[in-house]
Amino acid sequence: MERIDDIGFGNLALIQDTKEFCYGVDAVILAHFASTLCKRPKKAADIGTGTGVIPLMLYHMTGAREIVGIEIQERPFELANRNVSLNGLDGKIRMVRGDASDAELLKDENASFDLVTSNPPYVKKRSGMTSIAAAKMTARHETTAGLDEFAGMAARLLKPLGSFCMVHRPDRLVDICDSCRKHNLEPKHMRFVSPDKSKAPNILLIHCVKHGGPNLKLLKPLYIYEEDGDYTGEIKNIYER
Repeated sequence: MERIDDIGFGNLALIQDTKEFCYGVDAVILAHFASTLCKRPKKAADIGTGTGVIPLMLYHMTGAREIVGIEIQERPFELANRNVSLNGLDGKIRMVRGDASDAELLKDENASFDLVTSNPPYVKKRSGMTSIAAAKMTARHETTAGLDEFAGMAARLLKPLGSFCMVHRPDRLVDICDSCRKHNLEPKHMRFVSPDKSKAPNILLIHCVKHGGPNLKLLKPLYIYEEDGDYTGEIKNIYER
């Protein structure tokens, strides 16, 4: 079943299929994190874009002149294209169907992006519970491409000193740093995200720079909810941008 949601940024709307994978706060905080650390990118890409929510938010938050969303699955790719048209952004945001492991994808645009973002599958191959729906499984599990392929595509697309911003899970931190450095993406900023102040972090935001020097800064923690279940002031401020 389809529904149209107001995503809360610039009157932008998003068509989602309630039977498939729907975006969450991860996408929102990733877009904000990227827009804060990479100001005014001219050209941006989002790997594993799903229905295109991150490109829509990046358009609102950064004003990038050109944004590309990359998605392997047929149904989310179809919805992503419809979402671009729904918001009148044809010519500013475009969708490309393909996998992060495909070295030929966007080959003519290698080293031309200022910013690459990704909200990749969190669960490592052959680990964790398998989702019933194929789309949900591909969104959550590394079924087609893994962390190394996502980092590799980001490195290929980015200009020297371009930014790669990703949201992931803290338990994959060692794998994340290993894959990023393998592809000359140097971790520069890291932020842990917790549901609230009483809980351990369950989300990780990381910013890497292509061919950047080693100098990692750990940013203050981000909390999603107050004790009463309401969003924290920082999360509310993100939605007010």
